[in-house]
Amino acid sequence: MIEYEIIIIIIIWILSIYFGLSSLYLFIFSFSSLFYQKKQYFESIDFQNFLILIPAYKEDNVIINTAKEALKQNYPSKFYDVYVIADSFKKPTIEELKRNKVNVLEVSFEKSTKAKAINKALSSIKNTYDAIIILDADNIMEKDFIKKINFSLSNGHKAIQAHRVAKNQNNSISVLDSISEEINNSIFRKGHSALSLSSALIGSGMAFEYHLYKNIMQSINSPADEDKELELKLFEGKNKVTYMEEAYVFDEKISSAKTFVNQRSRWIASQLYYAKRYFFKAFVKLFTQLNIELFDKLIQLIILPRIIMLGGLFAGSVLTFFFASSTLFYFWIASTIICYSAILLAIPKHFINKSTLKALLYLPYGFFLMLFSIFRFKKSRKQFNPTPHTSNNTMKND
Repeated sequence: MIEYEIIIIIIIWILSIYFGLSSLYLFIFSFSSLFYQKKQYFESIDFQNFLILIPAYKEDNVIINTAKEALKQNYPSKFYDVYVIADSFKKPTIEELKRNKVNVLEVSFEKSTKAKAINKALSSIKNTYDAIIILDADNIMEKDFIKKINFSLSNGHKAIQAHRVAKNQNNSISVLDSISEEINNSIFRKGHSALSLSSALIGSGMAFEYHLYKNIMQSINSPADEDKELELKLFEGKNKVTYMEEAYVFDEKISSAKTFVNQRSRWIASQLYYAKRYFFKAFVKLFTQLNIELFDKLIQLIILPRIIMLGGLFAGSVLTFFFASSTLFYFWIASTIICYSAILLAIPKHFINKSTLKALLYLPYGFFLMLFSIFRFKKSRKQFNPTPHTSNNTMKND
């Protein structure tokens, strides 16, 4: 009986330390985001050649609008090409894209993945480029997007994460998803940049020096989210990712519970997959090469999703109040205050409105959806299950 109690105590303290350190990590970078300053760029008179690559799987509903808007950039048209990688598209969609003078590369795989589609495109496109921009099928670039990315690349940056923002907030789930995106922007992009660390990649709204991106992608053939492996390999090679807050890409936010669970299940599966693959490597490179960027990314991979952190800390505080020592209870209360403060600091001021207050009532619902996502992550790991988009939230770049 005594041995059993000792094991329970050890588990409780391990959980306490894990939640405590995770909360502290989030707070440090959330607080640092308050001191983020936009970088100063000299305006280059040189126009670099860009490849705009839009990998898409069965995205007939949104791809035509996305491709057409991508052609409306405030940047000389002869210096950029738009390519849609069409995986499992309907014939009328292909024809409509071509009528709008969009380059279409049709692909087909026994088991589709985004990495396969991108690598197929990079090996098939024969033109030479200076830089590449990766978009999702629903992404709309602001009209000066390429121009701003050109400034950043001309100033020596080789990997750039733009500011992805919501283009829809049509219900409480999409509002929560929008807030989650901005919290991540604050903590993992602005906060990191303020402390001279690399920004985290999102998977779209990204730009790279062309040959750097192509060389790394050739080594990636993972069924999991390829952007995480891309990021890890960039950091492994000691490349930095800069955050460009003023370059906007509008992204559709999730509006349904089912889609939310499917997306988060895939993300959790991907996190665990790469955390396991890079766990020892990150420690080795930290001590042998002082590779802080790779180790920092490992920490991000092993931290629970924010909504699980909030719910878990609340539950842990209640349980320790009734069943544990006062020392442990105070430890959990301190961790809870630190984590909740980090989240509040990371929310942009423009989200302080009635829609947000209404959406906050859905937080318990979101917590249980995330728990359900965790239970489904093994199934998601084995499937290619990209987030579907609709045609209801299209927007024009006027």
